[in-house]
Amino acid sequence: MRKIIHIDMDAFFASVELKDRPELKNLPVVISSHHARAVIAAASYPARKFGLRSAMSMTQAKILCPQLIIIEPNFEKYRQVSQQLHQIFQTYTACIEPLSLDEAYLDVTENLKNIPSATEVAIQIREDIFNVTGLTASAGVAPNKFLAKIASDWHKPDGLCVIKPHQVQSFIQDLPLKKIPGVGKVTQEKLKVLNLHSLGDLQRIEETVLIQNFGKYGHQLFMYAQGIDDRPVQVSRERQQISKETTFDTDLSLDECREYWPQLIHQVWNSLNKKQLCARGVSAKLKLKNFQTLQHSKSFKQPLQTQQDLEHVLQQLLFEMQIPKHFQLRLIGIGVYHLSEQNDQPQLSLWP
Repeated sequence: MRKIIHIDMDAFFASVELKDRPELKNLPVVISSHHARAVIAAASYPARKFGLRSAMSMTQAKILCPQLIIIEPNFEKYRQVSQQLHQIFQTYTACIEPLSLDEAYLDVTENLKNIPSATEVAIQIREDIFNVTGLTASAGVAPNKFLAKIASDWHKPDGLCVIKPHQVQSFIQDLPLKKIPGVGKVTQEKLKVLNLHSLGDLQRIEETVLIQNFGKYGHQLFMYAQGIDDRPVQVSRERQQISKETTFDTDLSLDECREYWPQLIHQVWNSLNKKQLCARGVSAKLKLKNFQTLQHSKSFKQPLQTQQDLEHVLQQLLFEMQIPKHFQLRLIGIGVYHLSEQNDQPQLSLWP
């Protein structure tokens, strides 16, 4: 039986900034650029009382809370604090799976301090984080990653939730399906059509029915409904993607976006080279005037060899997406994935 802790910092970007500006502690603060089409990167808890949240457009945020205070993000500062967090984690376990700058799974089944209780490990880690950084963290303790992640959100902010093995079934019985990782609005609507609202409801459905309606994810839903998640904490996580995007001051057609792609391509290619990585996949992202997001991607057996390769793949993706000429775009982006270390072995270019 594994002992998993999920650590999630509380309003991380905002909390880091408010530590340096305590006079703003009780005011509605958001982390965002001052770009006309910017979105919120993080919102303080006082800001959340006005309905502000991450990824909300600043236009909407200002309508909900005209008195909000905007602080430009400082990602270098956030990375430095994140390094402090991981130094703390490493004093308890070597089995750490970082999910982002402010979030990680820890497997403490066997920990470096020989503390028998995972709950006690979580308590000490949270105390260490506060003593070192002055910030609060919420933690979830459970027999698997699925439950630990849900638990860390249970008593936010500055909370601790423990789900012991014998408590799993009672905990998940009335758990809303929207709490399940990967269940977005579209999946929620499909589940509602099937009259499914909680994990307890899911337990009464045959696995074949879920697979029929949700494909491979149906099997995952079935397992979650039993409180089962066999995924181990992955100590070495492959960097998932490098991406760059730009938001326009006014909406543009796809043709009008042409002049903006070269800079994005150059930035992505430079990032690959600086990190000495190569990529076998390319994705294109377009956000429409109504905030609908369109995405398309391709992966290859051989890695991209030149910046021209990246340009060619992007052109192919955009052609295959068949975007109507009258569509108005507020954002475009390009990303590369299936990343691996560069090596000295020559590879064939994707195009002659």
